[in-house]
Amino acid sequence: MIDYEKLLHKTVRDIPPSGIRKFFDLLDDKKDVVALTVGQPDFVTPWHIRRAAIESLERGKTYYTSNAGLMEARKQISAYLNRRFSLDYDPESEILITVGGSEAIDIAIRSMVTSGDEVIIPEPCFVCYAPIVRLSGGNPVSLPLSEKNRFKLTVEDLKKVFSKRTKLLILPFPNNPTGAVMTEEDLAPIAALIRDTDVAVLSDEIYAELTYGRKHVSIASLEGMRERTVIASGFSKAYAMTGWRLGYTAAPFQITSQMFKIHQYAIMCAPTASQFAAVEALEQGDSDIEMMKEEYDRRRRYILKGLRDMGISCFEPEGAFYIFPEIGKFGLSSESFCERLLNEQGVAIVPGNAFGESGEGFARISYAYSVPHITTALERIEKFIRSL
Repeated sequence: MIDYEKLLHKTVRDIPPSGIRKFFDLLDDKKDVVALTVGQPDFVTPWHIRRAAIESLERGKTYYTSNAGLMEARKQISAYLNRRFSLDYDPESEILITVGGSEAIDIAIRSMVTSGDEVIIPEPCFVCYAPIVRLSGGNPVSLPLSEKNRFKLTVEDLKKVFSKRTKLLILPFPNNPTGAVMTEEDLAPIAALIRDTDVAVLSDEIYAELTYGRKHVSIASLEGMRERTVIASGFSKAYAMTGWRLGYTAAPFQITSQMFKIHQYAIMCAPTASQFAAVEALEQGDSDIEMMKEEYDRRRRYILKGLRDMGISCFEPEGAFYIFPEIGKFGLSSESFCERLLNEQGVAIVPGNAFGESGEGFARISYAYSVPHITTALERIEKFIRSL
């Protein structure tokens, strides 16, 4: 009988499953559930983007692309970053097309982090960063962010965990799950702290197009930061292309060339039809972005008012499509609150502690759903909290 304890990698065995997925499993046998859990646009990918992929298949373009991705797609990504965010990257040597933003994050961390390196991770945040750091042999350093600071990273908080072993700072803004954003004024003191060090930055900008009332600013645009920053992004959120599994990195050649090797051996290349779709999205999709963002903003304001009207304290999200209400006052843990809400009223939201310990006392609600769907959920949530 094989001993799986010895066979399997201890680090992998010790990593817990995603807290988000753990909660999703509870939905399997439930009926009449109103789910506000998934960070997935409820829009269908715009037709002109789908048509571009269909036409590529009809023309028989079903081959491998270059490992780094179609040159036309990389050129369009370069032009897009310049047009939308005033960033300048060479499509030949500084842009790499990946299988979703998830691969972009993975290869960025694995290309830089090794045994003993510390990686600062502001939390609450998306669930993948710390496990990937551990798989790379590094040590994730959790940096709790607070609602009183609008869930922003401050240089004062950063100094508390900054050390000689710090190799990488992860900037997950606009933020999942809180909806917090970082302005140029917020980023400037952080850039000043690290620009004369050997510390790198992984800026996860998958929600860069979903900011409300202000334009996203990348830390790579600040003085001295481009040379040490990897931008990880993709097409899932801005263009409603989650199932196409397409992302990219933008970084200096010295870093890109190392990420390329991991990508080359592990992946080969991103899906070809998805890359042709991306070319169309980048060339003709600016109006799609604006249309969807306007609708998310409408839902954002609607759900914020609905929750506040029933007495739930809510930080106003300024980016992404999540709201992170404070539910600790009801005397239940985040998990207990969400489990009872699901069992008693058939509404599914995600416990805040799935995004780090600092998320305890909160819950994540996605408003990437229709207003009627959100309305039904709000009515049930109000019934639930009245029962408490």
